[in-house]
Amino acid sequence: MWESVIGLEIHVQLKTQSKIFSSASTNFGAEQNTQACAIDLGLPGVLPVLNEEAVKMAIKFGIAVGANIENNSVFARKNYFYPDLPKGYQISQYEIPIVSNGSVNIDIDKKVKKIRITRAHLEEDAGKSIHDLYENESAIDLNRAGTPLIEIVSEPDLSNAEEAVKYLKYIHSLVRYLDISDGNMQEGSFRCDANISLKKSNSSELGIRAEIKNINSFKFVEQAINYEIQRQGEILDSGKSVIQETRLFDPIRNETRSMRSKEEANDYRYFPDPDLLPVSISNSLIENIKLNMPELPNEKKERFIKQYKLTDYDTSILVLDKDLSAYYEKVLEKTSLNPKTTANWIITELLSYANKSNTGVKNYPVNFEDLASLLTYIHDGLISNKQAKIIFEKMWNNGEKPQDIIEKEGIKQISDTMEINKLVDNVIKNHYKSVEEYLAGKDKLFGFFVGEVMKESKGKANPKIVNQLLKEKLRNDK
Repeated sequence: MWESVIGLEIHVQLKTQSKIFSSASTNFGAEQNTQACAIDLGLPGVLPVLNEEAVKMAIKFGIAVGANIENNSVFARKNYFYPDLPKGYQISQYEIPIVSNGSVNIDIDKKVKKIRITRAHLEEDAGKSIHDLYENESAIDLNRAGTPLIEIVSEPDLSNAEEAVKYLKYIHSLVRYLDISDGNMQEGSFRCDANISLKKSNSSELGIRAEIKNINSFKFVEQAINYEIQRQGEILDSGKSVIQETRLFDPIRNETRSMRSKEEANDYRYFPDPDLLPVSISNSLIENIKLNMPELPNEKKERFIKQYKLTDYDTSILVLDKDLSAYYEKVLEKTSLNPKTTANWIITELLSYANKSNTGVKNYPVNFEDLASLLTYIHDGLISNKQAKIIFEKMWNNGEKPQDIIEKEGIKQISDTMEINKLVDNVIKNHYKSVEEYLAGKDKLFGFFVGEVMKESKGKANPKIVNQLLKEKLRNDK
């Protein structure tokens, strides 16, 4: 009966050394209130000066999503009063954003869905209210005040939580590929607001929306949207109306709760900032940025499929993280292995350990050179795949080199045909009754013989050679 309609407003902290209108540092983790200068605080007599790098980064994003880049855009004052906004207004863009009318494609159930991007505008971040430092009191840290952001606003083209998370992950991947943001969600560099409403399935009229503010993880976005869809559905089913409001998501209780009534644009009393000139962007600057654009996620995905003959599933995982795709290609450069085999190892083994320990690529205890060595040992028959998994666990947990583990623990696959031939002869000799049954038609006993040879070799015999020799000898017996 009801269909959900979702739009996201994504706030991306730009990777500049200084703030958008001052020379104050943007480094994360500094002592509270040590990185907010007079301009960030809006003290009398100060004037903001626009950070050119922030403008270039916004242009870069606009080009990546095929958007229109405005040659002349305007900064405005967005007026509201909150303790972490010392000036009483936020410098943002309203009527003429720097980026407008773009789009990205996401894969949903093996189909491509286009998500339109209404705008991406530059603005400064506010400070941060801290509610758990003192009992019954709130503290204010203004280090973030003036930090450069682009706010990326989508059209309401998303239909459920799964689509919203896929779109959010793609934008997260995109800004990291562009190197305009570190995308660190734990540090607040990438967060979003979700606008959610329900409409009748046979109607084009949108319902009243609620906005869920400042969600800072993919998991929380999914949970918040699913909860809100259920909440609004229950309200509408009971014959009541949804209230337009701003809500917060509580991840502990897995619920959204009311924060304040939802403001409209006119509530903010936007007007052009009198201290800032319109931003003039030349076509030559736009063209120069275009010429230096990096390979984007979807472009890399197409290349991986074509160049390495990988599946859509494999490439989707590898290219989502810029650092992981680079790690994969560095492993390939160090080996002559099959790209699919290498991809399988990274996706099934390496990512399993990384996800369990919540470790990013740059902090992997196993570097690409050591993984390449391990995979080469498998390829050359020095160790089996099973042995390699045991070695990899030690590499991950202890930071040891694969060759050191092999030498120290005597983990080495027997690939000497003469030595394995003796083991096979012994097994056939010691299990002659089973051999007779196999020759009489009990083909399943072949696995038994392989197991016995492996047992004789204490698991070190090369399974491929074992299978080959057993087939030859048993065939001859027939």
